[in-house]
Amino acid sequence: MAAKLDYRWHLRQLMASREMFSTTDLRPLLLERGVDLSPTQVWRLVTERPERLSLKVLMALLDILDCRMDELIEPVAAQTTKARKAVGGQDHGVGEFRPKRARVTE
Repeated sequence: MAAKLDYRWHLRQLMASREMFSTTDLRPLLLERGVDLSPTQVWRLVTERPERLSLKVLMALLDILDCRMDELIEPVAAQTTKARKAVGGQDHGVGEFRPKRARVTE
């Protein structure tokens, strides 16, 4: 069975290393390269890990930040729930907490 892959998104760190500390710094640079994203879309791109990303946006980011793709997107092996718990990571499931069945009384 093939290993499951995941990735780390380093846009915020790369922006900071180039003295870009606000998402509003990125929007005009994207516009110069023909990528018109709303302020909200740019904010989400910087603060969250994207699940889908167009190649045009990716190429614009690589050009703006003058970096390679592996500096922006770091491939990593996906961790299992058990491994996340072992290293102190968050498990977003309900874990050991289960709801109790309600008892209806009249």
